[in-house]
Amino acid sequence: MSRGDLDLEERYRRALRLLPGYYRDAWEEDMVAAFLDSWLTGDPDEDSVTMEFDRPSRPELASVIGLAARLYLGGAGTPRRYFAWGQAVRGAVLAVMLAHALWGLSEFELLARSRHLIGWLPPPPAVGGIWPTVWYLVGYAWLMAFLALVLGHYRIARLMAVLAILADLAAVLQAQLAGILASPFASWTYWLLIDLVPVLAMAAFHRDAPPAARRAWLLALPASYLLVSVPVLAAEATGHSAWVPDTAGLCCLVLAVVCLAHAPRAWSSRAGTGVWSLTLVLLAALAGAWRLTSLALYLQDPHLIYYLQGPHLVDVGLAELLILAVAAALVVPDAVRAPAVMPSPSAYPQLG
Repeated sequence: MSRGDLDLEERYRRALRLLPGYYRDAWEEDMVAAFLDSWLTGDPDEDSVTMEFDRPSRPELASVIGLAARLYLGGAGTPRRYFAWGQAVRGAVLAVMLAHALWGLSEFELLARSRHLIGWLPPPPAVGGIWPTVWYLVGYAWLMAFLALVLGHYRIARLMAVLAILADLAAVLQAQLAGILASPFASWTYWLLIDLVPVLAMAAFHRDAPPAARRAWLLALPASYLLVSVPVLAAEATGHSAWVPDTAGLCCLVLAVVCLAHAPRAWSSRAGTGVWSLTLVLLAALAGAWRLTSLALYLQDPHLIYYLQGPHLVDVGLAELLILAVAAALVVPDAVRAPAVMPSPSAYPQLG
């Protein structure tokens, strides 16, 4: 084998380092041989130049990256550690999509109020321009993305989610360029943490991944609306909107309650709880990062603080962050144990 062969071979081996070790041990030699054979033409001179100067193509690199994502966010047949992380990421993505779907339902509620279809609620403040229509469409897209994800239509879910985050990106750009706050969520930190990261993490839903527990997640949507959205709506309708935390704070408090409810199961070391502990830790990290970055944004923009009920919001936000940290700490030990002690993948036919 010429030095050129070795150079191209090393380039492929460097690309394959993206894959988990267990998979490289089993398939690296076959993959490298297949990649190198795809370059051969039978002409010694042309093959020599190709092997010396060419590099892995972009489609090949993209296929390796896609395979790495599927393997690290493992499904059936992967080691327990990767399967545990895959299940935790899938659970976290479903939870974030559920939160987006709840926001979508609230947009339909605002639409009904604006049309005076809910008599006991006052109509929302009139907002001109195209943005109200955009948010109704975004809410519909998030709702469809959640339902499609739960039902196993992953391509449709990704398409709807991408359309939604593109609209959110337009709102962020509008706020940055025109100085007009089209949405209270129009910030780069919100778009990156709550929109882009979960949509990218939808790569965990692949053909080898166990399906979600459809009944549980479908019931979670109306249940969450009744337990979270309806009390918030009632507080606002009765003139007690100052009691309602902002969205980041509400997420922190809801997650804290869920962690506290889950902690007894985590302490009892019951089989199957570790993945959900890991899921809650991931969600707590995401919500905590959003809480911190949003507080920094409020400090930089006094008008936004006034819009969101005054400067005391910063102190309240820090308290919300502390509550979430304490509650999440209760399930961290169980989350740390999860990849090592969880049952085999065959014991997890569904995520729910």
